[in-house]
Amino acid sequence: MRRDPGNQQEVPNRPRAAPHQCLAPWRCVVVLGCAAAAVLLPGCSKANPTSPAPAVAPEASDAEKRDAALTEAIRTGMQRASIPGAIVGVWREGQPPYVRAFGVRDTATGEPMTTDLSMRIGSNTKAFVVTAILMLADQGRLGLDDPIDRYVKGVPGGDRVTLRHLAQMRSGLYNYADDTNKDLPRQPLRQWKPQELLDVAFRHPPLFPPGSAFDYCNTNTVLLGLAVEKVAGQPLASFIEQNILKPEGLARTVFPAGAEIPSPHARGYFKLPDGKVVDATDWDPSWGWASGNMISTLDDLRVWARDLATGKLISPAMKREQHQFLPAPPEGDGALYGLALENQNGWIGHNGNVLSYMVYPYYLPSERMTMVVMLNSGADIPGSWRMIQDITRIISPGNVWPGLPKE
Repeated sequence: MRRDPGNQQEVPNRPRAAPHQCLAPWRCVVVLGCAAAAVLLPGCSKANPTSPAPAVAPEASDAEKRDAALTEAIRTGMQRASIPGAIVGVWREGQPPYVRAFGVRDTATGEPMTTDLSMRIGSNTKAFVVTAILMLADQGRLGLDDPIDRYVKGVPGGDRVTLRHLAQMRSGLYNYADDTNKDLPRQPLRQWKPQELLDVAFRHPPLFPPGSAFDYCNTNTVLLGLAVEKVAGQPLASFIEQNILKPEGLARTVFPAGAEIPSPHARGYFKLPDGKVVDATDWDPSWGWASGNMISTLDDLRVWARDLATGKLISPAMKREQHQFLPAPPEGDGALYGLALENQNGWIGHNGNVLSYMVYPYYLPSERMTMVVMLNSGADIPGSWRMIQDITRIISPGNVWPGLPKE
């Protein structure tokens, strides 16, 4: 099914574009409300979202049956979590791709979601930043076991906290987002400088000795971003653009200077503590900086998910370092975490939650399969998690997404 790009709703075979908080699910942002956003109920186009999926003929192919099951699971998951719109792509060698949009991009106008829209990608930014660190390590310009105080001064215990600890989320440093995100709804347009974020974190003592435990913390990646700038001698955004985005052909992935978001884009929705649902699309993402303020699209994330998981931009030796996965219980039941890289029962990647958007780009090496799910609501994290479980039960029954964290 193919339609005009500006109006398409379900496009199984849309080609990739020509080359050119933050916010993992549980710790990277303070979730100000987990109940679902009371917005337009999802569905395809303007169809009744509660209507059952079309019946599948008995003679339907396996791919057609898979597609029908996916469509039903996605619609059900969106309704359960009151997600206004979603973009979902699944690619596996030897099978027809599944690339479709559901629901609306804008609850005020009812304009439908399409597969070419930009969204904020939250903590997926961390994977770009740590890839930059690994590339510099490959060049011999820094070492993963260098102490952070070699590059950034004033870090509590900075002579013992290494770049590796920061990338592993095992530094013990306080997460500034636990403080800043409480005030975000009252000052959504505030522009934060990286040092201001660190000042918030450093007012608190470390939580534990470096390397002794896992604790998802945005402070870690802000420090790594500053280390990249120190070693490379250029702004973090410029380094990522020149060394990652352009070589990868990610023409629509950006590290914005402010709150701007390229068009066309989906609006993003967030639920406040009082239960009010707000359009948070234009809230300034500088509170995330290196830990979560990048923007991308389905087509770009398809490429990035595979190349991140397979270590395309780094040496085999550095890939082995990145894939030293350790237990990370707060990231899922049985979840593992390497250097800004998750292993969710075989699915390799990093997710992102930046309050008003949730994005899951992952690659399953054993099946050579890529999955990208983009949602324009961050109000119900457990609900979106269950949607990913439902999707993987269909596309990879041997690698079902882990359960919710037990903690």
